[in-house]
Amino acid sequence: MSRHSSSEPSQRQLRVGEQIRHILAATMQRGHFQNELLQDAGNITVTEVRASPDLKNATAYVMQLGGGNMHAVIKALNADAHVFQREIARQANLKFTPKIRFVEDESFANAARIEDLLRDIHSK
Repeated sequence: MSRHSSSEPSQRQLRVGEQIRHILAATMQRGHFQNELLQDAGNITVTEVRASPDLKNATAYVMQLGGGNMHAVIKALNADAHVFQREIARQANLKFTPKIRFVEDESFANAARIEDLLRDIHSK
């Protein structure tokens, strides 16, 4: 039986996820993307990266400061995922370069919705 439950990431997954998050954030800060939607990639925050147990895939949760069309930005990031994977391969000391998939981080919007619901309950 494994020491870790299937829902909890291992220390290695957490460490690799954090390393990839730093690489993605630095790559976005530098910019130099062909897609014009990513010209302001410095305004995109990588909130978390979750690596799969085999470290061959990773999901990057992102949000754009100041809002914007996140659907289009996510599509552009996934289209340029090879740029990020090249940087990960160059900077991280990993046996395999994980395939990166970008998704919108909705945790802050969900938290705001919960706060609104709680506020509504208390005001009644």
